[in-house]
Amino acid sequence: MMVENEAEARAWVATLPGVSRETFDALDRYVALLTAANATQNLVAASTLGEALWARHIVDSAQLVPLAPAPGKGKGGALWVDLGSGPGLPGLIVAILDPRWSMRLVESRRLRCEFLRHAVQMLGLASRVEVLECKVEALPRQPHRVISARAFAPLPKLLRVADHLADKNTHYLLPKGKNAVNELSTLPRAWQTMFHVEPSLTDPQAGLIIGKGLD
Repeated sequence: MMVENEAEARAWVATLPGVSRETFDALDRYVALLTAANATQNLVAASTLGEALWARHIVDSAQLVPLAPAPGKGKGGALWVDLGSGPGLPGLIVAILDPRWSMRLVESRRLRCEFLRHAVQMLGLASRVEVLECKVEALPRQPHRVISARAFAPLPKLLRVADHLADKNTHYLLPKGKNAVNELSTLPRAWQTMFHVEPSLTDPQAGLIIGKGLD
């Protein structure tokens, strides 16, 4: 199935567990916040607003939810970190859709962080979403159950700079567009077996790199 417009996007989101009218209200508020803020800073490409936004950004982020593991028990078991979160894609969308996660949005650009903090407050997510204005390398060592990144860095660099945020139980959910297969091939051969590529729901040429537990 390929999701190509807002009607198809809403229908697909409605199939996710726990999605309610309140969930759609929150997503609509996020869309309004993103659209308004995009007039003053380039959060997303203007061509992806309007009718295209739900497929291009909401479902493109939401498709990580059914691919994610269940939150684990113990330290870091319910921690999800979104690297280079930008306008909160995919992190804020995941937080809206699945309240079981404690979401950490890592973003180094000040204006992006201002938008994220405003969105978190307006969406009522402050109790379980944290905005961290820093470089990934500056974060203290702590394992996370999930690491996501939509447009952050090439895969080898991402794994290197986020090594201190992962352990053997960490799952990687990485939308990589049209370069997914090529990026996976750049990893050491021993690591390549720990990852695979899932097709994207929003672009027939795009893929998501999924992996777990690098040693």
